[in-house]
Amino acid sequence: MSDFSGMTTLNPGYRALVLGASGGIGGAFVAAIKADPACGSVVELSRSRDGFDITDEASVSAAAARLSEAELKFDLVICATGALVIDGNGPEKTIKAIQADVMSAQFALNAIGPALALKYFGPLLSNEGKSVFATLSARVGSIGDNKLGGWISYRSAKAALNQITRTSAIEIARLRPKGVVVTLHPGSVDTGFSGGFSKGHDRIQPSESVAMMLSVLDRLEPAQTGGFFAYDGQPIEW
Repeated sequence: MSDFSGMTTLNPGYRALVLGASGGIGGAFVAAIKADPACGSVVELSRSRDGFDITDEASVSAAAARLSEAELKFDLVICATGALVIDGNGPEKTIKAIQADVMSAQFALNAIGPALALKYFGPLLSNEGKSVFATLSARVGSIGDNKLGGWISYRSAKAALNQITRTSAIEIARLRPKGVVVTLHPGSVDTGFSGGFSKGHDRIQPSESVAMMLSVLDRLEPAQTGGFFAYDGQPIEW
């Protein structure tokens, strides 16, 4: 288990925002952050609870506008949205199985959605001390680490997410030099996310994955912004 005991590098009383808060990993992030004595408050957004839809720009824009109107700034933003199986369609085993609409759905949720989150919630990052914006990627999104093939739509969407985050980090650093913007691989987590496709792999509980990821975020420094890291803190090649 992780020795995570709180976000010690953020300002005391820090404010957090969790997107996708009703999911297995998102809910675990909310629980862990709320349990941190240094946390001041947590704002939760999800489709099932308040209609927040990461794939709908109007929904993302409206949610960010409400927070901006309330003059809220955040020290920690977690984008915990995403899915491997969408509308019953799992990852392809071969290029022959590619379907344009299925691939579009993967990009809408796993790449374009987080891009919209960065566009609208990035400006809400605090500029007082260290701030963090983390999105959930996946090791299979690594181009250099791809030795097995398959899962073309999901892999490609996550690879796109990595580039989106990397590029956004460069821009955000110009206005927030103490900011850390990264993608994280949460590991094979025991949630309904994988739709049974993680069978045969050792899985960890959401609370354990989240504790380790928060420890990683706590250790990361602004010089590491734009990186891609595993839940144990190891960098992952692009």
